[in-house]
Amino acid sequence: MIDIHAHFADEGYDFPDEWEKIRAAGVQKVVLAGDTLAHSKMHRDFCAAHEGAYFCAGVHPETAGTWGINDRETFTELCLDKKCVAVGEIGLDYHYPEFDKQKQREMFEMQIVLAQSFGLPVQIHSRDACADTLAILKNMQPHLKDGFLLHCYSYGREAMDDFLSLGAYFSFGGVICFKNAKKVIESVAHCPADRMLTETDSPYLSPFRGEKNTPANIPVIVGKIAEVKGMSFAEVDETVRGNAVRLFPKLRS
Repeated sequence: MIDIHAHFADEGYDFPDEWEKIRAAGVQKVVLAGDTLAHSKMHRDFCAAHEGAYFCAGVHPETAGTWGINDRETFTELCLDKKCVAVGEIGLDYHYPEFDKQKQREMFEMQIVLAQSFGLPVQIHSRDACADTLAILKNMQPHLKDGFLLHCYSYGREAMDDFLSLGAYFSFGGVICFKNAKKVIESVAHCPADRMLTETDSPYLSPFRGEKNTPANIPVIVGKIAEVKGMSFAEVDETVRGNAVRLFPKLRS
């Protein structure tokens, strides 16, 4: 099993115990998402010391205004690391009105272009910004030849078809275990099997309300996807692992 999107940096996990718990749950690979370059560097260092751990380098839309004069050099160093599988998480977040939407759009496009220069796919965060995300991806399509993932997808099956037409992959997490998550469950049912991935977004969005999330919960998510799609647990696991290495070729190493 694989968790394609989690956060460890500054999240208060107790290592090495947590990593042993994750591995004991049968999760062979975990991809750690970058929200700042500082956290991306922390994830790089963690991955260097842990088999089965990989990372993304990126600046989250909430921190789009933090890009400094020397950050291009740091970003380049991270992207060239053998365990850096993607640029992310990048994108748009319009949930809070104080965020600078124009700066977010500029950073989103810039990081897509940088990802292309390193031959890396991108992991995309998009919240309350479906139309603008779709418009940017359409405009930037020539720069997305290495693929892209919409993590924690929540926009419903209608929008999914628009994203699919651009070549999107979609990852689903603990939200699908909530009874009131009708739109997400419908999206899982509608998603082509060869385009779906599993994630936890740890420490957020646990399938168990009120609990801190962990990649060790991936079996719960795989089981729920199997139930929704009428597949066996083993079929979902095998399909997701195949999708993951197709989108993120560095996971083969």
